Amino acid sequence: MNVEEIRKYCITKPGVTEILPFNDTALAFKATGKMFALLDLSDEGRGITLKCDPVLTVELRERHSSVIPGYHMDKKHWNTVLVDGSVPDREIFSWIDHSYKLVVRKKK
Repeated sequence: MNVEEIRKYCITKPGVTEILPFNDTALAFKATGKMFALLDLSDEGRGITLKCDPVLTVELRERHSSVIPGYHMDKKHWNTVLVDGSVPDREIFSWIDHSYKLVVRKKK
């Protein structure tokens, strides 16, 4: 999976906007005005940072070495997923869905 595949998946969600709020390498995806994903576009490519249920946050970190505490984010609610091929694409897409649903659900 590459950055463009992740980007295309994120923007297919209803009501999603994308912005560069911090710098030109941190692409944020928002729904209902709240960020649900932050994609690293830098050459280092740290991956994608996703909002996550606190219980699931810890579980994913324990199960996958490529899931780490959210880079520059609240470690309780955010994970960074290093997109290095160790996690199947379908699983990353499901985590994106989870993050999106958390943000959309809270706004209603």
